[in-house]
Amino acid sequence: MRMIENPISRFSQKYRGHLLHLVAEEYLAFVCRHLPGIEGIILRRLLYGKLFKRLGMKSLIYSGVFLTHTYGIEVGDYFSINSGALIDGRGGIKIGSGVMIGPHTVIVSSSHQTNDFRKPMTSLDHIMEPVTISDDVWIGANAFIRGGVEIGRGAIIGAGSVVLRNVPEFMVAAGNPAKIVKDRRMASSPGRN
Repeated sequence: MRMIENPISRFSQKYRGHLLHLVAEEYLAFVCRHLPGIEGIILRRLLYGKLFKRLGMKSLIYSGVFLTHTYGIEVGDYFSINSGALIDGRGGIKIGSGVMIGPHTVIVSSSHQTNDFRKPMTSLDHIMEPVTISDDVWIGANAFIRGGVEIGRGAIIGAGSVVLRNVPEFMVAAGNPAKIVKDRRMASSPGRN
């Protein structure tokens, strides 16, 4: 039988430089994650303003958003993220200004190693894969964005899409896996699809 390493000691060694940050993030986020109303929005803004690598002006973090490894998350101005979304910044996530993230979206910046079959899966490390989301992007509800992806300026990610590859600027991507379905610059007139 293959030996399984102690997951707590592995985690402690791997994130040694971020342990205090992660503990503060867990407890403080737990206190204000589900607070309703304007008070909740203000408290989350204050909390994540301290925990994020950068959090721009006039950002809205709605109740029920789950943010982890926030030391790796950089966000521009006029950002909004809706209820139930999850962002894991351990591999680095850079989000531009004017980005809207729909409810229950998942954005991860790491994946698990799978190439060493001699070790149990729980003993393999993460592979860090930064995510970049440029300015003026709209990500629909229930989308999934994997590590290593870049989404260009003005792009739209359709609801329920699974984004495994880069999306160029001004493109609309949808589906599982997401494919380019439209160029926003080819629309016949503003406001029409």
